[in-house]
Amino acid sequence: MYKVLVKKKTIKEIEKLPIAVQNKLAMLIDDLKERGPIRSDWPNYSKLEKNTYHCHLAYKWVACWYCEEDSVIIEVYYAGSRENAPY
Repeated sequence: MYKVLVKKKTIKEIEKLPIAVQNKLAMLIDDLKERGPIRSDWPNYSKLEKNTYHCHLAYKWVACWYCEEDSVIIEVYYAGSRENAPY
């Protein structure tokens, strides 16, 4: 079991997302808690850098997260549009 943290700034951005995308993000967070940071079963999942990952929540929307090796803490640091994604 993993612990998923969401940055305060990211929470404010999540509140601006469409409800359907917020629901998808909630499903992703549950999945991260249960199964860890490597989620290759999610759409357009990829490893961005060492310990940094992302996937699509919908065509226009993505989520990014970070997890140190051998850690049980995952940090969601971005959820929003693909255009503004930090990668």
